[in-house]
Amino acid sequence: MTQWPRHHVVAGVLRDARGRVLLAQRPPGKPLAGAWEFPGGKVEPGESPEAALTRELHEELGIQARVGRRRIAVPSGPILLDVYEIDDFDGSLEAREDQQLAWIAPDRIDPQTLPQADRPVVTSLCLPEHYLITPLPAPDGEPRFLAAIEGALAAGVRLLQLRLPGWSRQRIAPLARRVREACHAAGARVLLNGDWQLAVVLGLDGVHLPARAARTLLERPLAVPFLVGVSCHDRVELEKAAAIQADFATLGPVCATASHPEASPLGWANASACVDEASLPVYALGGLGRDEQSMALAHGFQGVAAIRGLWQGI
Repeated sequence: MTQWPRHHVVAGVLRDARGRVLLAQRPPGKPLAGAWEFPGGKVEPGESPEAALTRELHEELGIQARVGRRRIAVPSGPILLDVYEIDDFDGSLEAREDQQLAWIAPDRIDPQTLPQADRPVVTSLCLPEHYLITPLPAPDGEPRFLAAIEGALAAGVRLLQLRLPGWSRQRIAPLARRVREACHAAGARVLLNGDWQLAVVLGLDGVHLPARAARTLLERPLAVPFLVGVSCHDRVELEKAAAIQADFATLGPVCATASHPEASPLGWANASACVDEASLPVYALGGLGRDEQSMALAHGFQGVAAIRGLWQGI
């Protein structure tokens, strides 16, 4: 963990009617001149992050912003970047500090044009708030399994992990192809648990790594645009996920769960403290479902990951 004091910086996510987000280009003469970033600035002594962001957006853009929830915290070297949703604002946008402004769809942003601390923000904006992890199909139950996936997609699930422990590659392949077809037809992405080579061969969207697999790696196993997720249970595993440049992680169990009754739940406070140092989007996992979504968002998570909580009742 970093030992030096960090400079606390805040930034806001402003959206237009088309869902594009506002980026500002750092003007000549400033550090990182030419880089694009989410607008904001430093928190002054005695200021709350929300008050600092309101002040900075008024000074930079001439608007009076209504600050919403914190989307993500990104520790990056000497900086702690807190990024908040801007629910609404009054006034007309203007570049008061000679910066260029641009509205751009999150999935069209080139991360290489942003400072390092801003890049996980783009990833967060491109990820949904629910992450479905599939249960193991019952024997001879693949038709029901596929029907349940169709139901999940119809209910709005846009990111899914296909988890088939103990299955051979030959057995996984035909089912994974059918799941891929259903997901892609719905505009959703599907990751395969563990086996990134097979995920590529089958045309899936990436891999979700168990923590034990992530520990053996020195870098991400798949290049962008494939997604890489990592299952984590504590701060150390989250740090490893960030170190191999994973796109996101799950953290759990946050609450008690029937599938792992022997595991001690982290609780919301401890889990949130881990997320504050994570440097990447994190889904809350363990004993959760749609009803806990607002709680997860309020504690700084990307959203909720679940098996039963997103599978039952569909």
